[in-house]
Amino acid sequence: MKSFASDNYSGIHPQILDAIQHANKQHEVSYGVDYYTSKALEQFENIFGTVKVLYAFNGTGANIISLKCCILPFQAVICAETAHINSDECGAPTQNIGCSLLTLPTRDGKLTPELIKPLLSRIGNVHNTQPKVISISQSTELGTVYTLNELKILCNFAHENGLLVHLDGARISNAIASLGVSLKEATVDCGIDIMSFGGTKNGLMMGEAVLIFNDVLKENAPYFQKQTAQLFSKNRFIAAQFIALLTDNLWLKMAIHANRMAQLLAAETSKIPEVKITRNVDANAVFAIIPTYAIEKLQHKHHFYIWDEQTKELRWMCSFDTTEDEVLNFVRTLKELIR
Repeated sequence: MKSFASDNYSGIHPQILDAIQHANKQHEVSYGVDYYTSKALEQFENIFGTVKVLYAFNGTGANIISLKCCILPFQAVICAETAHINSDECGAPTQNIGCSLLTLPTRDGKLTPELIKPLLSRIGNVHNTQPKVISISQSTELGTVYTLNELKILCNFAHENGLLVHLDGARISNAIASLGVSLKEATVDCGIDIMSFGGTKNGLMMGEAVLIFNDVLKENAPYFQKQTAQLFSKNRFIAAQFIALLTDNLWLKMAIHANRMAQLLAAETSKIPEVKITRNVDANAVFAIIPTYAIEKLQHKHHFYIWDEQTKELRWMCSFDTTEDEVLNFVRTLKELIR
């Protein structure tokens, strides 16, 4: 039975699986000097313009490569408390880079200049780690999405103060599907310096792409990728997946579907008086509070996670392969348990 726990639980899209099999038919040069990696770069450049592309096995690896390109050990990354680099990566950025994380509480998972400004007083003080990077998640860990205006304001603020902007795009496809704009409009055109383009949560077997737009950050990036143990000798098997993902906007089609299932789930569960949807459903995540007595029983039938143990707020995730029948079956089960 498919779960509502995480879009990491989903399988591999058939077209992605076919791409892996196709890349397996013959020998290819290793370490990214192959046809598939070159073809994927062409596709990324058709979307974003001039960009350096590196690959990582997973989101944590992609974030470490990205931040290594931006920062020195005495410098700091500003992020939301809920950011994946802070709450779900076992201290990997600090361990692998030596930098500090300056975390900020947020109402909706989104950073703003107003929240960040007090940290700028640290700049130039030798006793403080020096703010250098603003790291944002798009969509955020709370399922919210930055608007284009919010992104532009944040990037302008960062650059005016000598800071760089890193975008954790593990769910960038879902964010773009929500915004209804192009990838370039929501990244390069807003001023993003470096980002990850998520694949694992959107139909890939494994793999994330690190996209570098800022020319200064490109020079040492391949060495950081190697030192981070993210340079795959058989890189074609990651690149081939991205070729399939980017062809005919498969990435967008899957994200639109996942978002639509989340909207359906929120709409149907909100009709139950005992259910409270707690956050905006911008992408493919639904946050809710239900009667406590129903949580464990519902988890036995449809696996999901408790997001906040104190408030018993739940998180339900939809994926590219979530179906309407599965959503409606989940809602029926919830109704029965509450009755």
